[in-house]
Amino acid sequence: MGRDLYPEIAPHATGMLALDDRHSMYWEVSGNPDGVPVVFLHGGPGASTMPAHRRFFDPVYYRIVLFDQRGAGRSTPGGELTDNTTQHLLADIERLRVSLDIESWIVFGGSWGSALALAYGQAFPERCRALVLRGLFLCRDEEVDWFLHGMRRFFPEAWRRFAMAIPEPERGDLLTAFHRRLADPDPSVHMPAAAAWSRYEAACSTLLPTAETGTTTGVSTGAWRLARIEAHYFVNRFFLKADALLENVGRLRGIPTVIVQGRYDVVCPVISADALVQAWPEARLEIVPDAGHSAMEPGLRAALVREMDALRLEQ
Repeated sequence: MGRDLYPEIAPHATGMLALDDRHSMYWEVSGNPDGVPVVFLHGGPGASTMPAHRRFFDPVYYRIVLFDQRGAGRSTPGGELTDNTTQHLLADIERLRVSLDIESWIVFGGSWGSALALAYGQAFPERCRALVLRGLFLCRDEEVDWFLHGMRRFFPEAWRRFAMAIPEPERGDLLTAFHRRLADPDPSVHMPAAAAWSRYEAACSTLLPTAETGTTTGVSTGAWRLARIEAHYFVNRFFLKADALLENVGRLRGIPTVIVQGRYDVVCPVISADALVQAWPEARLEIVPDAGHSAMEPGLRAALVREMDALRLEQ
């Protein structure tokens, strides 16, 4: 199994980074101020960082940088879609790196964060010491279709509750129907849609739900931000050309990379990770046999901590 998460720690620096006239981004730094920098890219798009995310990293060795992407978490304004694209997020990561006076860092990302890490590595390979990816996502149309329809093969009851949030005449295009509701300014319209979306995603994210990896049950502003921004990126095909992350994999060569993948990840099935390593044999794929999608499942979190511990010897 290996080491579990490191003990809880508090950040020693936090701030709000002004990105433009509209957006400001929450960031924090914990661990060793003089340590090897590692940046955590959260999922979604539209999710957020949490205190537990600091605990994948040895705080004696690593300088741990967390931030909430545009419109997500503690970044402001919450749920904002204007000027919220993959290209904006990549520029934001670079702005944060420069503001913290970091020359290069390890990039750690899961789910959507793994796609963002790949895009960042392809845009700024000289800034990446290594990539540690989890629950690989490649932003392909078939992956979005799988999320909207395919997951019902494993979670039919969760999908049925998801689909029933939309009137039957509109269920032929669930993404458009959800996107329209999530973009509506009326909370009586967007909050029920957000609750249905986030509950569906949470229900499909674990192999064996526990108190630590439990599903979302409440209707919260965080659920709305997640669903709203996620649908925005889905509709816009993540602001990337089709198969861009696979076609540009040559830009990543020379960056040490490991992919930690749950064998029973239904949200981001292992076929995407396999496609990446077929295109990029230098990347190493570790399949965790008893895990789904959530980074907090015991097998995945142990593997992620183990990989970060192993990187200490290579930096």
